[in-house]
Amino acid sequence: MSETIETPTTHFLAAHGIAYTMHDYDYVSDPGKIGLHAAAGIGIDNEKVFKTLMVEIDKKQVVCAVIPVHQKMNLKKVAALFGGKNARMLGAEKAEALTGFQVGGISPFGSRTQVPVVFEQSVLKLDLMYINGGGRGLVVGLAPADALRCVNGQTADLTVDLTADPVA
Repeated sequence: MSETIETPTTHFLAAHGIAYTMHDYDYVSDPGKIGLHAAAGIGIDNEKVFKTLMVEIDKKQVVCAVIPVHQKMNLKKVAALFGGKNARMLGAEKAEALTGFQVGGISPFGSRTQVPVVFEQSVLKLDLMYINGGGRGLVVGLAPADALRCVNGQTADLTVDLTADPVA
């Protein structure tokens, strides 16, 4: 664990008076599994480690969806939440230009352009959550209430319900 690493995320959290811990790990570029590697790298259960996904709704609005690393996002739920019909993942190049972070290091805190942030509602059950710290191989731990407050975030059901449809 390192407290001395500075990123736009740590500057943002400090500016908002948010207490956090910084954790580093050996980053592995494995599309779709980066968050799982992060959880294993810092030794925290998957349910407490969140990934940041940049989503474009109806080709008009970009939002940041934050879900547990072991779950899959339900794009229809995200679109509906913001009054849209369709949602898709924002391309890597656009996501990097918009946020100022590299894919694999995107954080909802300290982004170049602030967009609406919505967290999977399961975050409310946690005392601490862990999420990208603004660089590849960096994770910050903080209280979910602080995370929501500093980005004026909201919570909703964002994930695919695998218990309802085991084929999904």
